[in-house]
Order: sequence, then C-alpha cells, then structure tokens
Amino acid sequence: MSVQRCKGMRDLTPGEMEKFRWIESIFRDAALKWGYEEVRTPTLEYLHLFTSVGTLTPAMLRKVYSFLDWDGWSGERVVLRPDGTIPVVRLYIENMAERNLAKLCYVANIFRFDDSGTKARERWQCGAELIGASSHVADAELLALALSVFGRLGLKGVTVKLSHAGLIRAMLAGFHLSNGEQTEIFDHIMDEDETALAQLNRNRPELGKALTSLLGLKGKSSGFLKNFRSLFGGGLPELEAPIDEFIGTVSLLESLGYKYQIDIASGRGFEYYTGLIFQFFVGKDKVGGGGRYDDLVPLVGGPGVPASGFALNVDALMDLVKPDVGGKETARVLIKAAPEALTFGFSVLNLLQEAGYVAEIHFGGEEPSRPHWTLEVKNESPRFILDDSRQQNRFELETVDEILDALGKA
Repeated sequence: MSVQRCKGMRDLTPGEMEKFRWIESIFRDAALKWGYEEVRTPTLEYLHLFTSVGTLTPAMLRKVYSFLDWDGWSGERVVLRPDGTIPVVRLYIENMAERNLAKLCYVANIFRFDDSGTKARERWQCGAELIGASSHVADAELLALALSVFGRLGLKGVTVKLSHAGLIRAMLAGFHLSNGEQTEIFDHIMDEDETALAQLNRNRPELGKALTSLLGLKGKSSGFLKNFRSLFGGGLPELEAPIDEFIGTVSLLESLGYKYQIDIASGRGFEYYTGLIFQFFVGKDKVGGGGRYDDLVPLVGGPGVPASGFALNVDALMDLVKPDVGGKETARVLIKAAPEALTFGFSVLNLLQEAGYVAEIHFGGEEPSRPHWTLEVKNESPRFILDDSRQQNRFELETVDEILDALGKA
C-alpha cells in the first residue's frame, strides 16, 4: 500500500518553495520598510484564548483541531492555531503592552478542519497587525501596504471590496441580538435564508427595510453611503456613527487614489471585526483580507487600545504568480574533485558559496542537477578546469581568484 499525504494538506516542491520564499521575502521587505517588526507565535495555543472571550464564532470553533495537553504540562485543552491575528494580540499583551503603538508582521500557518477533504486544512499567511491606532490613516496604511505587495508580485486586476462590521452590528443589534447571534444570522442571510430575514423584518419592519437596502448596497464611491445615510440615518440613530466612520474612511481612500468596491455582503464571517472590513480578490480568488478589530485587545485581557490588520493568502498567491518570478537565477557550480583533492575541493566549495554562488560536490554517477558550471579540482597543474555548460567555454586555472574572476566576467 502506498503512503499518501493527508487529505487537505499540501506538499511544497522545490519549485513551489521558490515561489513561497519569494512571496514571503517581498512581503517581509515591504512590511519592514513601512516600520513593522516581525514576530512569530507558537503553533499551539490554549483553546480558551479563542473561546473565553467569544472571539471566534461557533461555526469557526467547530473547525479547530483541539486536544487535551495532558502529559505533564498544563492539563488544559490546546489547539493548532486556527487564526493568525488572535495569537499576535496575545503576544502583544504578554510582551509589549507598555507600547502605545505596535506595528507587527508575521508569516505563519493556520489549521482549520474540513471533513470533505477538498479544502486546505493547513494554510499559510503573511499578516500585519497595527495595534494602537484608530484613525482612518491607519486603515489606509494597511490597504496601501497590502496593495504594494501585490504590485511587487506582479499581480494585475486586484479588486478591493469594502464592508463595515460596525454598520452591520449596529443594524443587527437593533434586533436585540448578541454578537454571536449577529454573526450567525448574517451568515444565514448571506446563504439566502429567507426565513431568517423575514423573522427580523417582523420584529422591526423599519430596520428590516434598512437592512435589506444595506445588503444590496454596492458602489465605487462614498456617494452611495451618503445616499444611504440620507434615506435611513435620520430615523435610525444607531446607524449614524458607523456610517459616518465608513464615509470618512472611503473618502480618504478616494483622495489617495485607491479604487475599491463597496459591497456590504462581502463582510460575511466578520467575527471579531468592529469597523472597516476589506478583502482582496484576483478574479474569483480571494488572496487576502482584514479589517478593524478595536474590541479584541481588551477582550483578550489587554489594555483598551484599538487595532486593525490583514492577512494575505500565500497558497492562493502561489497559484497565481508566474513560475519565472523568482528573479535573477544564482549561478550553480558543480565541483568534481579527484579523490586525492577532495579536501581541497570542499575548501573551494566554501569559498564559492561565500562569494554568493550555489556550489555542490559531485558524488559520482548522475549529476544532481544541470549546473551552469562544472569545476574539476586536481592536485596537479592545471589545478582547476572550469567548464561553462551554456557557452561551451573552457578555462584552465591555477587559483581560486582566477575562478572567481572567470565566473564574474561570465
């Protein structure tokens, strides 16, 4: 019987790893240049981090991998992290809570159960979290950072969809629903469950009318939101603050020249978000998303500071970037050392690697990969014979400096 990988898991071949590292390096370089600092959280977290404060919906909690940490450690239930943001918030509270502003970035895998075996159960993310800033400028910075990464990846036609959790929550709270009920009922409505919407309409018809109008709200300018405010804002005072905040954010984005689509329905599964929600698409593929979560830090036990962030879907990006995006290829040198010159051959290998080349020792038999150069090492003159496999050039050399000079000129 052949051994196969687990369903929902993914192997990364050398070519795929090249793309993975390239995406990772572009994200990290961009985030660091925006002033973010890299962090890393553990794969295992206590389950109560995600349950005690109601940060994840019941539907999400049904998808976590949890087990009892019983063998001499905590005796508590732990999980493979199902989310990247909440562990970073915990890290901030434990290690950096004295900071008024923390700009953190990470590359991490998350785990979510899927019993169909058709969806990924391990997913890789590049994420950024901006803790301590509540202005529209902070939201615009996160959008700008994410879009700059897409640009450097060469992705075209990235669509930005905007929603607003605060507006959704304010409207659903008018029906006297808890936070968990708000998320659940909104997802039912997104599944076109007419009974859920009809039940809400019976409780408060005027609010139900506004909700129906809100769900159909789509546009590419703040004017759509202003029209909605003029129609419903006066009669429903609970909507005034979140809709004014939403208008302020999109107005700033317009002034900065960023294109977007307002689509309230795209806020499905808003969980711990409290304000702006943004998602990135290339065609039908979702390549990232995030938003504002001002209540999350205090819910997890930290100070009352605002926060927002995003995560990019590395797996989706790997499937979209071109195979040749890895940049200039590093020259490969295959070293064939005579038995009596093997020790010297390893010394030459180290010098070539320090100079920035990929250098390998030939073990005999089939060559491990097609090299750009083959270097024969002997204990007699000429000490080195350097062959260029692409240009069919051959050099007889005596010193390592001559080797580096020949490689440099090529």
